[in-house]
Amino acid sequence: MLWTPLSLCCRSRPSAGGWQPLRFDGGAFHLKGTAELARALLVLRVCAWPPLVTHGLAFQAWSQRLLGSRLSRTLLRASIYGQFVAGETAEEVRDCVQQLQALGLLPLLAVPTEEEPDSTAKTSEAWYEGNLRTMLRCVDLSRALVDTRGPARNSLMQLKVTALASTRLCKELSAWIQRPAGSSQLSPERLAEAMDSGQNLRLSYLSADQNQHLQASLSRLHHVAQETQERLERDAEAAHKAGLAFGVKLVRGAYLEKERAMTQLHGKEDCTQPDYEATSRSYSRCLELVLRRVSRHGPPCHLMVASHNEESVRQATKRMWELGIPPDGPVCFGQLLGMCDHVSLALGQAGYVVYKSIPYGCLEEVIPYLIRRAQENRSVLQGVRREQELLSQELWRRLLGRKV
Repeated sequence: MLWTPLSLCCRSRPSAGGWQPLRFDGGAFHLKGTAELARALLVLRVCAWPPLVTHGLAFQAWSQRLLGSRLSRTLLRASIYGQFVAGETAEEVRDCVQQLQALGLLPLLAVPTEEEPDSTAKTSEAWYEGNLRTMLRCVDLSRALVDTRGPARNSLMQLKVTALASTRLCKELSAWIQRPAGSSQLSPERLAEAMDSGQNLRLSYLSADQNQHLQASLSRLHHVAQETQERLERDAEAAHKAGLAFGVKLVRGAYLEKERAMTQLHGKEDCTQPDYEATSRSYSRCLELVLRRVSRHGPPCHLMVASHNEESVRQATKRMWELGIPPDGPVCFGQLLGMCDHVSLALGQAGYVVYKSIPYGCLEEVIPYLIRRAQENRSVLQGVRREQELLSQELWRRLLGRKV
């Protein structure tokens, strides 16, 4: 993930009035139109159907053969593509971002490109070079989307390392970084220098491919691992001593099924937490550790709480208040475009910094990308019942003409 060097707001102490828990009851849905809410309810219900996630690419090919390419594209654009994607052109992306900013939300551009090991065309050097040019254009677009009329914010984008280098190279890099003799030769400073695009970007951290075999390569920390807290303390201290900005994306429970399947496939010990309660305890300890470091060191440390879970978000906001971290400070929240809007909108209206991850690009590139993300995050899609209930309630309220 890349951050442009914009200033962050200063820290302050908690207000004398006391902490007020946020209400994720769908009240903020009044900010959205009826058509948007209806599409969201329909798409979320469809995407929660396991066979669609498992056989998504087959369903797409089948719809093209049955309905024809034009009609199939039209239906996808009006439904799944329209719900989760910003658009194809720069103008469409700007329109989407302006709508988010009007709701108090910020954009996190995502380039929907990654390596496909079984594809010769998508593992060639020419393909990697083309991806680099695409990502540099995304950097320029991300900068151009910054709203200079409001408070200074970090302009963010996210990318897949495996869109720039082969999976095999990433594995070798991960192994080399973990070697005691290799750590001094391949330091974070050298990694930052190697990744510098020459466009005056400040490297805060890079997002690794969300596969088990790459989890140690860079500093995206998946908090399903039992040793995460120790790694977090070690990495934070190393970044502090080196004078580097330390960025953490705190995730709970994502990619759980995939990581367990990978450990079974390779005959390794399961490194994930055994149950929901254990995961929650581990997550809470990591959250506490990072928030305390942020409260002590301020802007050199950044935390993104990437969660669609109301309990996790509420816990983070309460601890922020107790530690004197302001809503518009170095802690931000992240959710996917088209999902968890009842949480995103409530946070944005309360003054917290909230980013929505927004992929963009042509339908043929984005739909396979979305299907792969859905397959990696089945538990997230199947856990949106609460959001569906709130959407239904709001739509019935409007249908019956009731006031809020």
